[in-house]
Amino acid sequence: MKIPTLPKWLKWMLTFLVIAGIILFIGKGIATRKAAASALAATAEAKKANVSIELASTDTVVAKTITLSNGLPISGSIKAASNAVVKAKVAGELRGLTVREGDFVKEGQLLATIDTTEFLARQNQAQKTADAAKAQVDIAQKNFDNNKSLVEQNFISKNALDTSQATLDGARANYAAAVAGVDMAKKSLDDTKVFAPINGMISVRGTQPGERVGIDARIVEIVDLSHLELEATLAPSDSVAVRVGQTASLTIEGASSSIRARVARINPATTAGSRSVLVYLAIDNPAGLRQGLFAQGTLETVKLTAIAVPTLAIRYDKPAPYVQVVESQKVAHRNVTLGARGTAGGVEYVAVQGLAEGSLVLQGNVGAVREGVSTTTASQATASKASTSANPAPAAKVN
Repeated sequence: MKIPTLPKWLKWMLTFLVIAGIILFIGKGIATRKAAASALAATAEAKKANVSIELASTDTVVAKTITLSNGLPISGSIKAASNAVVKAKVAGELRGLTVREGDFVKEGQLLATIDTTEFLARQNQAQKTADAAKAQVDIAQKNFDNNKSLVEQNFISKNALDTSQATLDGARANYAAAVAGVDMAKKSLDDTKVFAPINGMISVRGTQPGERVGIDARIVEIVDLSHLELEATLAPSDSVAVRVGQTASLTIEGASSSIRARVARINPATTAGSRSVLVYLAIDNPAGLRQGLFAQGTLETVKLTAIAVPTLAIRYDKPAPYVQVVESQKVAHRNVTLGARGTAGGVEYVAVQGLAEGSLVLQGNVGAVREGVSTTTASQATASKASTSANPAPAAKVN
């Protein structure tokens, strides 16, 4: 059976209909995808519009007028303003030394003694010599008195009287020398007692009881921790701006808080070689500090009053420096002009222009936040959660 052949125009018509159907199907798919993409973009924009960040109390700072201290960086070791090295004034065996490092001693306190046997013998010897010299003076005085009487009676010549006078003068001189020897022996005996010259604490004990010490041997070292000071070295150009009475904020190694100090003295001469200038700063509250600790900080030489924010709050990821502020519970960016830098309360601040006093500024630890983002505080978030808990959403009705 022969299959009838379709007319040519019908074949073209069928082909056209198939192609049109395919095109219509593809177009409908593309339109559906575009609609889905538009819906997704609209949803994302809605989510962005509803983004909110919660700020803690430490995340913000108020821009306000404060006094900034601008100064010189300083560092050095802490030293006691008053210290003493106690040395032996005579040689001998040390006895009675009981104080150790860390013990407190008072001025005039007996610290130790040196064996007095030899010095007592010397004093006794000197005293005997003085007694003998005194006896010679008495004999010479009697001879002089007798010769004077004989001269007055013309029994002897005046030359004999002059001779007895010279003998008497020599005896008196010998006696005076012997008395001086007694005083020296007493002084040596007194020097066997070692006393504390100042109030303070023992920092070094250089000898032990029973040890024989020589003259000028170090026995103990005493430091007075009630008056401590920082010895700082400054360049000649920096020292020009330093004055007695200026204050400084110091940080001690290992200490969590800073301490205050003031310039007490300035060395009038430069150090040989380096030509640096030594500045001594008295520490206001030395309690708990020790000699030899390392300290560093800033010496306040200039003070400036201006609107300022912490330096870490300034952002530089735009062409001009700016700060992130909270206005009407939304984040906004405000360009600022930076001024002088300084410290206040141990924090580094920078003076700014273009920011109103009282503005709530985001701290640097918050990071970059897009403009328009809503903000809430921890207290607001807590209140919102409490409100949600008190008024829960109604359960969905099930048919």
